[in-house]
Amino acid sequence: MLNRNIFFLIFVILTLCFKMKQCTHLKGTFKSNEFFKFLVKFGFQKTDRHQPDATHGYIFGNITSEQNFSVPVTFAVLQRSYFLDYYQNRVLYNKEEACKRMFSKVSTHAYEPKCDPKGQDYLRRIPCPKGKLCVDEDKEWNVVKGHQFTYVIQDFKQPSFWYVSMVACYINLTTCEWHHYEPMRTYTIHYDLWLVNGNPNISSYSTLTYQFSFDRQNTLELYLLFWLCYMVLVPLQCHAVKTQKHPVTKLFTASLFLDFLALCLILIHTLKFALDGEGYPKLAMTGDIFDILSRTSFMLLLLLLAKGWAVTRLELSWKPLVFAIWLCYGIVHILLYVWNLTEVDIIEDIDEYQTWPGWLIIVFRSLIMVWFLYELRTTMLYEHNTQKLNFLLHFGASSLVWFIYLPILALIALHVSALWRFKLLLGITYSADCFAYCVMAHLLWPTRSEQYFLLKGPSSADIEELDEFNEAPHIVNNSYTSLSTMSSLEICRFEDAPKSKIVNA
Repeated sequence: MLNRNIFFLIFVILTLCFKMKQCTHLKGTFKSNEFFKFLVKFGFQKTDRHQPDATHGYIFGNITSEQNFSVPVTFAVLQRSYFLDYYQNRVLYNKEEACKRMFSKVSTHAYEPKCDPKGQDYLRRIPCPKGKLCVDEDKEWNVVKGHQFTYVIQDFKQPSFWYVSMVACYINLTTCEWHHYEPMRTYTIHYDLWLVNGNPNISSYSTLTYQFSFDRQNTLELYLLFWLCYMVLVPLQCHAVKTQKHPVTKLFTASLFLDFLALCLILIHTLKFALDGEGYPKLAMTGDIFDILSRTSFMLLLLLLAKGWAVTRLELSWKPLVFAIWLCYGIVHILLYVWNLTEVDIIEDIDEYQTWPGWLIIVFRSLIMVWFLYELRTTMLYEHNTQKLNFLLHFGASSLVWFIYLPILALIALHVSALWRFKLLLGITYSADCFAYCVMAHLLWPTRSEQYFLLKGPSSADIEELDEFNEAPHIVNNSYTSLSTMSSLEICRFEDAPKSKIVNA
């Protein structure tokens, strides 16, 4: 029943998460019942002064509609400094007032041929006429071939995030004021957009960075590196579990295999994303869930060994408490993942450990670490075997590193820019997990662990086979012969013994 509930929870979580989609090739619709639609947040790289054309960021695509519009609505590409006020005012009930406030700051810097001819190129009037360029595109050679509009993002100082959205507002070219567009009938705008780092008109762009937002660039190399490490570690551990079929070895192998499976799924998504800007988001999210299950099962293994299970004792004390803590930690970890996807606003430059569920999981992990140390100390106090104590000492030191790295990393990440934070968290997290698995595989290697594991006795099949062997005819005859010989020897000894004398007092 417990397993069914766990699988049902994972199914519900995956169903919720699959609704979330992030990619750099965007396809969709903007309908009349939507006043505002946020499309994507994308990090553009710093422009290289020596190769500006090859290192610009580009946004290009097509935005069309089957309906005719009396006035066009607005497609906006904004930096964070302009986007925050624009985004916060979208929720006003009076949409006419919302349009005025949303563009009060943007319109002072956005290019408009009549109202602000010296402004920046932030806005486009949409939809664009079918088969033609958007009305704001005055230079055809500046537009990527086969598309209706193009933005070129240039920043020689630093990489930066840009925010893409659509809103049902238009500017009155006579008064230069913004108004809400309220059509008499429903409309649907279709869009097909690309956001890339590099020039799409040249073939020399890097496949490893072209489709990726700056904060996700070079993550493909990280995934490939750790995948190669696991390609060595997993076959070795599979050989170990065949050699020594022990419960501890089986649990560790299951945890390692879950982590390897998660990495494979995420790597497939990332490779596909590098090619088409879409990837397999559902596959990546499934990989994330397997990654969480791997870490929670590994934590369970650490807790069991700290209590001395299979090392100093075969029976586990306080079994319900151990499994209850493990289950709670796993559920909280998965709920944190869902919270990060569904509740954290994408415009906020925070990671999962800068939310209250994130701090909760860090505190929970720290408390489990303290309990782990207490149980390990208790186990070592009652153990006097040198080899077992040596194992527990090395096991405790490596496990403590795995427990404590996450709280320290979360504190460091508070002071790291969001442009670099994801890669920092990813690199250190995968490094710590890989290190922990390598050390554990070394400690639990069959030729070493047989010195301190309390292995199970012979199986029932072995016992039955031994009984059959003992009941074999030649064994029975030998037994009778041995018994007769022993009886004869005893009789001889009795007859040769000196007789006792009775002495009368």
